[in-house]
Amino acid sequence: MPRQCDICQSARAIIRRPKTGQRICKECFFYVFETEVHHTIVDNRLFNRGARIGIGASGGKDSTVLAYVMKTLNQRYDYGLELFLLSVDEGISGYRDDSLETVKRNQKQYELPLKIVSYEQLYGWSMDSIVEAVGRKNNCTFCGVFRRQALDRGALMLDLDHIVTGHNADDVAETILMNVLRGDIPRLGRCTEIATVGDGYIGRSKPFKYAYEKEIVMYAYLKRLDYFSTECTYSPNAYRGYARQYLKDLESVRPSAIIDIIHAGEAMKVAETVQLPTLTSCSRCGYISSNAVCKACVLLEGLERGIPKMGISKQSGQAAAADAQPVGRGKAVEPVHFEQLREQALEIRRLRMQTTAASSDSTARPELCAESMCACTEDGCS
Repeated sequence: MPRQCDICQSARAIIRRPKTGQRICKECFFYVFETEVHHTIVDNRLFNRGARIGIGASGGKDSTVLAYVMKTLNQRYDYGLELFLLSVDEGISGYRDDSLETVKRNQKQYELPLKIVSYEQLYGWSMDSIVEAVGRKNNCTFCGVFRRQALDRGALMLDLDHIVTGHNADDVAETILMNVLRGDIPRLGRCTEIATVGDGYIGRSKPFKYAYEKEIVMYAYLKRLDYFSTECTYSPNAYRGYARQYLKDLESVRPSAIIDIIHAGEAMKVAETVQLPTLTSCSRCGYISSNAVCKACVLLEGLERGIPKMGISKQSGQAAAADAQPVGRGKAVEPVHFEQLREQALEIRRLRMQTTAASSDSTARPELCAESMCACTEDGCS
């Protein structure tokens, strides 16, 4: 006999939640999933009313569900947010070009503005050309560094206040494991934070921090959302893949392992005696960095000088530099300085506020009439 939903006690249960063990029906699943994300947003005070929020959209399941849920919650709970889709075109033939078509369909389906920025446009290099130069072993390093900065650049072009990404509980747990295995203390302290500051001005957060990947996939399937499910062409050899497989093995033995690792990571504290890097601004592009020159600029320099491993590790970079020959491609474009982007964003905001003020003045209610029989109403003076 089919088991009834543990919540409503009437409909047939179709899913067993890994982090609670509850067996619930479709409608109750939608309710608890959306409500948990709402509580994550409210309890952590991720946004302020009236904020302009960019949703990092890749066309995959996580970002597609995030866009759908953000729009749903914004309407249901009246957050008062202005939502945008922000996508990065890394330049991966047969993968990103197809996934961006999904994003464009999502734009029409959710009726949200879309901004696409590309590596080629920002840096003069696509991921295809980077892989051609560096090979498939360390290409994810380039992609991760460039994508993070590209999102902040796109956010400034749109004058956004905040970026939300579809990183889920599985992603956070994997990152904790990776940083523990690498002994990366600075990143271990930051990776469990639900909200961070990107370029030093634009906030960034993970509303799906406590949402399991399995539940996101189930939500997308049951809601019949349009998303792209092909894995990146260059990701099979990524270090994260090994952490992901280890996490899945743990989850098969202990379903709550993912959320347990997150809570353990949150409870970890870096000893006061540990000296952490001091954040400053890159001397070349103005991006936030713990060094005089940020990682993106170092990687770009290595590509241009024919030393693609220069920014990956100190030893491999020095060894490669000894035998390097200039590639002579001159592909890189000098990225626009972040200070210039911030000034442009401030100008966009100033013009928008002027337009809003002018619009408000034109529709403002006149002062109340002195006449005793004035017919003023709440909607204006008639």
